[in-house]
Amino acid sequence: MIECVVNISEGQNKALIDQIAASAGRDLLDLHTDAHHNRSVLTLVGVDAPRRVTAKAVELLDIRSHSGVHPRIGVVDVVPFVALSGSTKQDARIARDEFCQWAGEELAVPCFTYGDHRSLPDIRKQAWNTLTPDCGPPNPHPSAGAIAVGERDLLVAYNLWLETPDLALAKEIAKQIRTSELRTLGLQVGNEVQVSMNLISPLSSGPGRAYDLVSERASINRAELVGLVPEAVLHREDPSRWGQLDLSVGQTIESRLLGRS
Repeated sequence: MIECVVNISEGQNKALIDQIAASAGRDLLDLHTDAHHNRSVLTLVGVDAPRRVTAKAVELLDIRSHSGVHPRIGVVDVVPFVALSGSTKQDARIARDEFCQWAGEELAVPCFTYGDHRSLPDIRKQAWNTLTPDCGPPNPHPSAGAIAVGERDLLVAYNLWLETPDLALAKEIAKQIRTSELRTLGLQVGNEVQVSMNLISPLSSGPGRAYDLVSERASINRAELVGLVPEAVLHREDPSRWGQLDLSVGQTIESRLLGRS
């Protein structure tokens, strides 16, 4: 089975978000929306739902009117394919490449691919400068921008909100704890600040470790899991900390798949 975690650049207009999410049907496992990031994360299964969601988002959204604290290159910003049980990395790469061709040809939206050959941060830094699209037109779509389409391992998107709304502090913490296994940003979100993270190797450097690294440097107001985690990540954490870390059995991929069956 293939998982796909589609990130769209809309987190404020509920009516639009609901229309886009509805296009996924029963293949939608989770929807996480953040108004300040102006971004929604849809956790999907299969290869058909990502296309339906993307087509609907391109139809309804316009990057020219978008503002938000999260970096983005298009209305459908990131489309990563992940191999779950019963599938392989090669299956996920094929899904990525076929989606890239489809979006470029059917929607006329340029796509940049990432995976073993290139990282998502590389695309954010180099798109339209030293990097040209892998699929689709050579220039951004007027209203949809571009899409970063990837094949990757499981990761965990995770935010830690600081007690003190000090953006300089959040940025400094993000810089200090950033590693190849922990991608970090310090962001101003409304009247608060957060250290926003992607846990690239959550089985070896999971939510508990990320929380501790930040709490050593500042007081944390709360944790926020974005999307879902694999059961293996949950069970590597002390159950007595699940509440503190914003984790639960109900927030696992496996529990949502079981509910879908």
